[in-house]
Formats: sequence, C-alpha cells, structure tokens
Amino acid sequence: MSFKIQPQYKGKITKKDLQKVFWRSIPTEHLWNYERMMNVGYTYAMIPILKKLYPKKEDLSAALTRNLEVYNVTPYIITLPEGIATAMEELNASDPNFDTESISAVKLAMMGPLSGVGDAFFWGTLRILATGVGTSLALQGNILGPILFLLIFDVPHFIIRYIMTFLGYGLGSNVIDKLKQSGIMDKVMEYASIMGIMVVGGMTMSMSKVNFVTKIGSGKGAQTIQNLLDGIAPGLATLALFGIMYWMLKKKMNPLLIMLIVLIVSIAGAYFNVLGV
Repeated sequence: MSFKIQPQYKGKITKKDLQKVFWRSIPTEHLWNYERMMNVGYTYAMIPILKKLYPKKEDLSAALTRNLEVYNVTPYIITLPEGIATAMEELNASDPNFDTESISAVKLAMMGPLSGVGDAFFWGTLRILATGVGTSLALQGNILGPILFLLIFDVPHFIIRYIMTFLGYGLGSNVIDKLKQSGIMDKVMEYASIMGIMVVGGMTMSMSKVNFVTKIGSGKGAQTIQNLLDGIAPGLATLALFGIMYWMLKKKMNPLLIMLIVLIVSIAGAYFNVLGV
C-alpha cells in the first residue's frame, strides 16, 4: 500500500485555510496553562478550520470541546498534528459515520514521539548552535550576536513549522483515506488509542514527583518511607497521587481547587518533614 503526503484539496479546506493554521499556531506557548497545557493555543489555531467545517452551532461547539483536550508537544512542530487533525475533521464533517474519538486518539499518540524528536532537534541541537554563535559575538560587543541567534534559530523553525502544516494535512487526507479503503482503520485507531494512553501515563509519571522523607528504623538500617515504597513498586506514590486526582476530577471538583489542595498539602508535608525534594 503506497501513501502520498502531498496535500490534495478535494473538500472544503484550501491552502489559504492551512496558512491560517500556520500563522495562528505561532502564539501557542503564550496560551500555555497548567491544567491542559497547550490546549487553548492548539484550539486557537484550529478555530478558522472548525468554523468553516461546522456551520451549525452545536457541531462547532462539539468540535471546540473536542480540541480543548489536554495537549503538549514541541511547539515548533505543533502544526503537524494540527494539519492531520484538520484532515480528520474534514472527513468527520462529510462522513456521519466517522468516529470522532479517533481524532483525539491520533493526537495523543503523536505527543510522545513528536516531542522526543522535536525537543532533541530544537532544544538540544538548534538552540545550542544558535546560542553558541550568538553569545560568542555578543560577548565581543558585536550587534550581530542577537541578530544571528534569532536568524539561526527562527529561520529553520518557521520553515519547518510551515512545511509541517501541509505535510500533516497531506498525511491526514491521503493516509486515512487509504486506511479506510483497506479496512484496517479500526485497528489503527485502536492502536493509536493505546499509544495515547501510554503517552499520557508516561507523561504523568515524568512530570509528577512524590517523595516521603520520613525515616523508619534507627542507625544505619534506617530507611525512608519512599525507599520502602520504591522497593515494592517504583512510582507507587505517584500512581496513588494520580488515583486521588482522578477521583477528585470524577467528583467534578474544580481543577484550580485541586491544585490549591495539592499546594497546601505539599507545604504542610514539607513543614512537618514528611515530604521533601
């Protein structure tokens, strides 16, 4: 089975629409939040697409809610999942039997792999290269220092960001169409859902930390509660924290209130020498 990634504008979406996604993706990080990370910036870029595809208010509302799910990826390549999502939203608008959950599944499945590649290139390579050149000139009082830093980093960044918009739409419109024709679309969506859950789980583990510093025993044989828990199952405390957070959300508690509770418990735990860094 061969796949073409060159965009083919067969439906409502045009090149101009994708260019709007590109321009509106630039302030993504300005809209970052602790509750759902890049979800607002992601949806902001998608608004022109969604308004064009869903003229009915209830359909547009459902699409906006769907796109406001938690999302986080290297910001400079966020246009790739946005392009793919654009193609999938276009298919959904024209096919009443389209599974909207597959849009979220594909988005989530891409978070980990894309962030791994994007962070390594932009943060670990390009930024260091740009900083090295810019700083060496700036230390000599040369005005070219900050200028070259911006050029070395942003010229490749904007080129890649722009290309990824159309690459994503091409992948979404052509590959998904081929998958539907081959009859393996359901399997792909199932695997994408599994991958998405794994990515969210791994992200929860890497971004959350619980450390019980209270010691049990005396002398050299004394161990912290955290060491004992890690001996049973590493990450058990983090898993318990995740379970409590999930239970609170299921009870319809306000996320801001949950964060406030966590903050208060953390400060109290540190004060009484129960929790530590």
